[in-house]
Amino acid sequence: MKRLAPLLAAAGLIASTVPLLTATQVSAASAPEYLSQKPSWHRCSPDQPASYECATLKVPLDYRRPQGTTIDLAISRVKSENPAKRHGVMLLNPGGPGGPGLDLPLAMGEMMAKDVRDQYDLIGFDPRGVGSSSPITCGLTDAEQNFDRPYRPETFSSDVTWARTVADKCRENAGSVLPHITTRNTARDMDTIRAVLGERKVSYLGYSYGTYLGAVYSQMFPERTDRFVLDSGVDPKMIWRGMIQVWATEAEPAFARWTGWAAERSAEYGLGDTPKAVSDTFWALVARADKEPIDFEGQKISGDLIRSARGVFFYPAQATPLVVALKAAAEGKPQPAGPDTAELKRLLTGDRAAAPASDNGTAVFWSVVCGDTGSWPRYAEQYERDAAKDKIKYPLYGDFASNIKPCAFWDRPVESATPMNKKANVLTVQNEWDSQTPLSSGQGMHRALKGSRMVLVAGGEGHGVYMTDPTSCADAQVNTYLTTGRLPAEDVTCQTGPAAAERSDSATPSKPLPIPSGPGRF
Repeated sequence: MKRLAPLLAAAGLIASTVPLLTATQVSAASAPEYLSQKPSWHRCSPDQPASYECATLKVPLDYRRPQGTTIDLAISRVKSENPAKRHGVMLLNPGGPGGPGLDLPLAMGEMMAKDVRDQYDLIGFDPRGVGSSSPITCGLTDAEQNFDRPYRPETFSSDVTWARTVADKCRENAGSVLPHITTRNTARDMDTIRAVLGERKVSYLGYSYGTYLGAVYSQMFPERTDRFVLDSGVDPKMIWRGMIQVWATEAEPAFARWTGWAAERSAEYGLGDTPKAVSDTFWALVARADKEPIDFEGQKISGDLIRSARGVFFYPAQATPLVVALKAAAEGKPQPAGPDTAELKRLLTGDRAAAPASDNGTAVFWSVVCGDTGSWPRYAEQYERDAAKDKIKYPLYGDFASNIKPCAFWDRPVESATPMNKKANVLTVQNEWDSQTPLSSGQGMHRALKGSRMVLVAGGEGHGVYMTDPTSCADAQVNTYLTTGRLPAEDVTCQTGPAAAERSDSATPSKPLPIPSGPGRF
């Protein structure tokens, strides 16, 4: 009876989870079977600690039809080692959409402060459609997975063909499932996890796309939202085309900051002694590469490829040696001593140099990005106009961001986007210089969630804040909130030591946590 009581109480989720039923229509006796299941925990893997346990739940594909088709939901946990201090469960999400989260309890549990770790059973899960949770595929080739497509009038028709092909292949390979791979349904899955674990509320730590997932949960299930940390925020008003376009708008101030940084060090790098001179050097390099691609580390580098690496300019100490190396290669000069050219090539090409064989992450990405909202334009002509205009207005990345995407040919969503109209006492965390969810996006999330507080790391670089830098000034604020449940009295702006742009002791930003960091992910 002790075990049954929280499950019976959990039947209240039906009012929010299944719109076709009202609270008065649902009784404990008639609650859907998926609410009564008990996780069959087992050791995840013989080569992993015994404390790392896994289980598989059955959840409705379509929550409007709770007795219909089900899909698998893979979950994991590492329990608190201090039951006397245990506060509850904390669900974890790394971002994406399409990022697997099953191993997060291990990765994050090792890095959390002990007083935080003691309070929670850490719960990981692969979101629906991802990894071990009834994964989907669109059958895309590596080339079809790349959506960094610059706008040129002579190639736009092939861009349209690509976008239509991706949408058609996804429909053909996963058509019955695609409409249900959405943020709202993943939030419902989170609440199912809560219910079957017998918890009244859940706490949560989500990065990047995971901030939007957490925000949606807080609006759909406000009475079950406990301590939520939303790290590197998505602006709910910009889902999802706007969140891709913000990569272009916010790359411009980052680029301007980089030109100033490099100009101040002209004696060392030789790119120009004023920001304008540095900018002129860069754009001359792009024009040269457009005429004749640069042979760099065995790869032909075009001007469009250089522009597509817009994220690197959020890290001036890394961007500058890269431009110097490209300039030397273009001029047929020896590479300067010091920088690792192979690492510089990785910074330039990102994850595209070794695209994964599986398209699972890409399939889920488009399912969510296209299926969460009906705001995508449906006419190719609008994308062409926007891409041509933004190539001029935001020259680094504007045409890439506004060019046509598969969502132009996607089926209409089955639900509207989630309104952000309920109070949410959550903590948002943000670096000032974040390439994937830029500051303006994080501020938009903070504004949207009434009652939230923001911790801003002034000068902070990188995507992801909490536990990504052991010296971060944000960690203490997050730890206090997670251990006490008390938000700061007001928003907090802090700075960790010297400005991040001044630190040039590493070739790349540190990424100890499995946060998606490719050029096309949140």
